[in-house]
Amino acid sequence: MTVEIASLLQAIESDMQQVVCAPELSYAPLYAMLRYHLGWQDAQGAAVAGRRGKRLRPLLCLLACHAVGSNWQQALPAATALELIHNFTLIHDDIEDRGETRHDRPTVWTLWGVPQGVNAGDAMWALARRHLLTLSQMGHPAERVLAVVSMVEESCLELCQGQYLDMASEGDYTIDQERYLRMVRGKTAALTRACVMAGAMLGGAAPGLAEQMAVFGLELGIAFQITDDLLGIWGDSSVTGKSTATDLEARKMTLPIIHALAWERERGQQELVTLLRQPPSDGQLVPMLAVLERSGAREVCQRAIDAAQERMRDAWHNMHLQGPEAAQLYELACSLVGRQF
Repeated sequence: MTVEIASLLQAIESDMQQVVCAPELSYAPLYAMLRYHLGWQDAQGAAVAGRRGKRLRPLLCLLACHAVGSNWQQALPAATALELIHNFTLIHDDIEDRGETRHDRPTVWTLWGVPQGVNAGDAMWALARRHLLTLSQMGHPAERVLAVVSMVEESCLELCQGQYLDMASEGDYTIDQERYLRMVRGKTAALTRACVMAGAMLGGAAPGLAEQMAVFGLELGIAFQITDDLLGIWGDSSVTGKSTATDLEARKMTLPIIHALAWERERGQQELVTLLRQPPSDGQLVPMLAVLERSGAREVCQRAIDAAQERMRDAWHNMHLQGPEAAQLYELACSLVGRQF
């Protein structure tokens, strides 16, 4: 039997609300920052019903647990923890990128300063790690809880390593696709892998099945990020909520740009490098897009997405999961890499 997505989202939100709650009045301002970032209140502390994250990662975790034949509630603490880990990375990412807005609101660091922003992100991570340990209160054996916690911690390390590669690549116009994919496996795909693997493990999946679920989640994360790269340049702003070519304006080293730079190097050309080295201006977008089009960057990225999706499908078929519960997980995963341009 499938489960209503709305019910899962309500359970996730309710559990997160309980976790991100000040233990005493003196710490209320700290937790107010976290609750602001999560979209529950404004900067003055008043409750709002504004735009929040889609909670895709905890949904993947709960549906993975359900897909292997267990009650999704068995994975709820892990799903909540993984969403909080994701949001910890966003708080820190905004600081590292000097991002001033998220979901059309000022980011945490712009309102409360960099030091408090760093501390808020650290607090979010600590709350997530502590909440993972409550899995033992749900009847999971200690060895299973330890295995899940260890896997999540390893994924967090991979995530930080991927973020390092991303920041280290800023302004480096010689990086290749291999380095890009290593960054993506850490920064994006490590967490999607952790979400589906945690759900499977907490659903009692055998080690082989959990490992195949990990491959499925990893390839999903790779396809998701490359799709995001395409949307960041050619996306429909009415669909994505971002201005067209926003990644070009931000000089992000995404796969289309990396491919186009390599294409130019092979031909002894430097038009794109020259444009990227200049301060951003509206007049640069048309010639940048022209280089990307000439290089076939969009088609190359689409082939990379297709390849990751094929590996994702292979992992799925190797799991031999049947029934509407499994189909629900697969359909959600496919929708994440079938986003509209």
